[in-house]
Amino acid sequence: MTEGTRRQLFSEVYLVTNADKYKHYERWATAHDFPVDNIINDGTTTYEMKLGAVADLELAISSKKLNDDIMVIAGDMLCADQSFDMAQVQKFFKLKGGELAIYYELEEGESPSSRGIVEVCPNTHRITRFFEKPQEGETTSRLASVVFYCFQRHTLSTLETFLNSFPNTEDRVLGKYMEWLINITGVPVYGMKLPTGFQLIGQVGLPDYTKWLALYSTMKTEPRVKSITCRSYARIGIIGNPSDGYYGKTISMTISNFWAEVTISESKKLVLVPHPLNDPTEFGSLQDLFYISRKEGYLGGLRLLQSTCKKFYQYCSDKGIALSKQNFTLRYNVNIPRQVGLAGSSAIVSATLKCLMKFYNLKDDDIPKVVQPNFILDVEKEELFITAGLQDRVVQVYEGLIYMDFSRTIVEEQGFGNYIRMDISRAPMFWLAYLQDPSDSGLIHSNVRQRWLNGDLEVVEAMRTFAGLTDKAKTAIEQKDWTTLADLMNKNLELRRSIFTDACLGPGNLKLIKIAKQHGCAVKLPGSGGAVIGLCSDRKKMVELKRSYQAEGFVFCPVSPYCPANVDAIEEPLYIDDRCTSKSSS
Repeated sequence: MTEGTRRQLFSEVYLVTNADKYKHYERWATAHDFPVDNIINDGTTTYEMKLGAVADLELAISSKKLNDDIMVIAGDMLCADQSFDMAQVQKFFKLKGGELAIYYELEEGESPSSRGIVEVCPNTHRITRFFEKPQEGETTSRLASVVFYCFQRHTLSTLETFLNSFPNTEDRVLGKYMEWLINITGVPVYGMKLPTGFQLIGQVGLPDYTKWLALYSTMKTEPRVKSITCRSYARIGIIGNPSDGYYGKTISMTISNFWAEVTISESKKLVLVPHPLNDPTEFGSLQDLFYISRKEGYLGGLRLLQSTCKKFYQYCSDKGIALSKQNFTLRYNVNIPRQVGLAGSSAIVSATLKCLMKFYNLKDDDIPKVVQPNFILDVEKEELFITAGLQDRVVQVYEGLIYMDFSRTIVEEQGFGNYIRMDISRAPMFWLAYLQDPSDSGLIHSNVRQRWLNGDLEVVEAMRTFAGLTDKAKTAIEQKDWTTLADLMNKNLELRRSIFTDACLGPGNLKLIKIAKQHGCAVKLPGSGGAVIGLCSDRKKMVELKRSYQAEGFVFCPVSPYCPANVDAIEEPLYIDDRCTSKSSS
């Protein structure tokens, strides 16, 4: 801990040692401007004579007459990431208003029997059970608590009660105290996760310290993370959209034709790099500025990076995840066509979230996959005021061909929908056509949202119908019944036109639709406007369709589905209820 950190966060810092090592620490304190009076000697000289960590802690409190909240950290513990933010721990401790224990997820090969293991409620972050060096079968948790605790002043009186109840020195360890405090007394203790590992030194010799000091010296001089690049893909809504924002159902698919890519690398300062094309700050002339601004607007991807970073820090602070104090440089690239409803904005946010999670060593247990789409949607809605539903974010998180059920009862009960991955090999041959110079696709939503909120029967019934079409389309895809799917896609489009009106769709979208119908193709909007998708199994007809679109100045391409190689193509539920359950203490 630096002197600056000590003075900013703590009124005093104390170190408890034994009589055998006291003189060494006294010399250290003198050399490092540490108050010698704050080195506390417990009077013991051998391991067999030790008082126990709880007795040492009680000695410090009673001898120094401490009457304040305290933080307790083991002196023989090294953290694999020395740059974590101590202030974030203190902030979460005050936020929860209860005792706080730091934990981390055991690395592969680490045995739970050598640690204090906690079970933590994912919703409240309260530790429901504590197991001091559990035997096999006692718990399935791999969340290890280390001697890194925060206690409120009124809880410190329980130390004496514990010591009176446990006279044997071997029981007077802080792990046993926490086990007693949580399991027996029922004092609320909350958990905060550090996404890093710990090494307990304990009873070892000089070679062990030399090894770890060498490791940390290397970590200080070399960046831990050189570069991480994550990609999120464009998506097409096959059926049901836009009912995802209205408690409906949809089927959507990621496509490898277009993507957003974000790269994060460790740096001295936190830097967000503007994209040379999407975030221009230099122009050839005033006329150049005029035409670029008229066509592309004023808002590029930089705001998406910044708002995602802000939301990420806020989420981790609220959820008890202590991030390391590492800075980074973040840059992005995107080839998803703007404003044609292929989810370009959410792809940038999604890729940024993936980068941040990898950079800070967070896993899907820290930000569950079912929560990630909600996080991305919140970035866009709450930070940037973008009108949107969950569909795009779900399919970009899970990737592949995804069936999504956003029924009101499901969403209100669990906060998100039920998601099922479908066999992408069953996806038919889609094509995509889009405007080269689209207007803002968000305009297509018109006043439908307000009508729905007002309980307009026509809109409410339309959203129910979209959901029904989706269920039928799911069956059609599973059975490879492309004739039925084509009919359902046409019905989806006509229903959408009836409630949004052709005037709202605009001439560009109507022309895209007209060309498809002239060639006898099923057609619908894959997103909020500016593009259409369709079905075509006849290659000769596909060539003719392509020529027709290109002759009118549209962009045309066959759709290439994208599904990550490491997921099963078989239909599987993507939601498991992991609500915490309280356990009574014995």
